[in-house]
Amino acid sequence: MRNALAASGCGCLLAPVALFTGIAVVIVIGGFGVVLGPLIAVVTAFGGGGGGGGGTAGPGDADDVIAVFQGDGKGELDPATVPADLLDPIQRAGQLCDAIGPTVIAAQIERESNFNANLVGIDGSQGIAQLPPAVFAKFGKDEDGNGKVSVFDAADSILAQGRFLCDLAGQAQQLITSGQAQGNVLDLTLVGYDEGLDAVRAAKGIPQTNAAQGYVLGVRALLAKYQGIGGPPPSATPTPAPAPAPAPAAAAPTPAA
Repeated sequence: MRNALAASGCGCLLAPVALFTGIAVVIVIGGFGVVLGPLIAVVTAFGGGGGGGGGTAGPGDADDVIAVFQGDGKGELDPATVPADLLDPIQRAGQLCDAIGPTVIAAQIERESNFNANLVGIDGSQGIAQLPPAVFAKFGKDEDGNGKVSVFDAADSILAQGRFLCDLAGQAQQLITSGQAQGNVLDLTLVGYDEGLDAVRAAKGIPQTNAAQGYVLGVRALLAKYQGIGGPPPSATPTPAPAPAPAPAAAAPTPAA
């Protein structure tokens, strides 16, 4: 958690997927209601998604990326965009409640740990989903049947992530319904995951900080990738290059007569 990328100034956030071109600025207006062109360019050029379709980005992809970015995160996960051994737990975690889909699970994992199951954060968060020990103790179970419950087992951590997100989503919905917070369930849930729901209550919505807004932006900017929108993805499970064939042995010289 708390891996949000902060930029100086209010309202201008560094696009988290723009590292390959330098720094691109995305201006967010009215609580992520309007996202300007750089998001389109960054996400589609990045391969902003992963499409299993294997083509280059088409003219309609930018519109699709923006629609997904502004959506509810419930789109269908493209299996080609995640490591094969994590597809099942990601799908299961994204089916635990109606508020959280598998693309949110995958996008948040990339944002939190870049799929590093052994990561320990500077704030003490652990595992592929970067859960605080107290949170994992509450939501973690033995999901892979190895007889132990460990935050460093990817399946255990991902399903705990899903339960935690669903719990936060329920509380976020209550805050919205009661008028204690404005916004949508997904955004408030993501802030709750990263900073805690007390920050949402205090701000009565998404806190007007680069950390909070950057975290929501960072996860949302990855949603299209995991729906397979925008062009071919970087391989989720790289295949080692074949070893070069050995050069034929040189023929032994014929002795002179």
